[in-house]
Amino acid sequence: VMYIGVSEWTAEQIQAAVQIADDMGLVRIVSNQPQYSMLWRVIESQVVPTCMENGIGQIVWSPLAQGVLTGKYRPGIEPPAGSRAQSKEGSHFIQRWLEQPGLLERVERLGELATAADLSLPQLALAWVLQQPGVSAAIIGATRPEQVEQNVRAVGVELDEELLTAVDEVLALSLIH
Repeated sequence: VMYIGVSEWTAEQIQAAVQIADDMGLVRIVSNQPQYSMLWRVIESQVVPTCMENGIGQIVWSPLAQGVLTGKYRPGIEPPAGSRAQSKEGSHFIQRWLEQPGLLERVERLGELATAADLSLPQLALAWVLQQPGVSAAIIGATRPEQVEQNVRAVGVELDEELLTAVDEVLALSLIH
């Protein structure tokens, strides 16, 4: 084994594994693969600090919150045909977002912030994730090559403090910590 990564572990589990590896002289964990986005920030309070203290990077999944942070789901409008929200296999994952009162309106406001910053909404969401402390990479899901091309443009984008504050203000009532 050259590298070890974990997924969706708690801070306590990660710290225990690091201690076991150190005590036994074993290979340590180098990456954690949690869910993380502008909307889902559960890892910020404990997991990220524990990982940063131990040199463990975050390779996050669902940085676009199941597609909600792409802008394709609109308030009061039926989800697009063929979308994850219309899929029998994937719809139960996205429902927590679509059923949250006022969330899609807040996402539309994020779209306005993105446009003002000369970004698409997905680029804003991905740049935000990639700029967070401890994040090494983001796993994106794409169904078309143009989605990959657009998403890659978020790499290296530096969001200023004013924009980061505006994002937090827009989402203040919608965050899951």
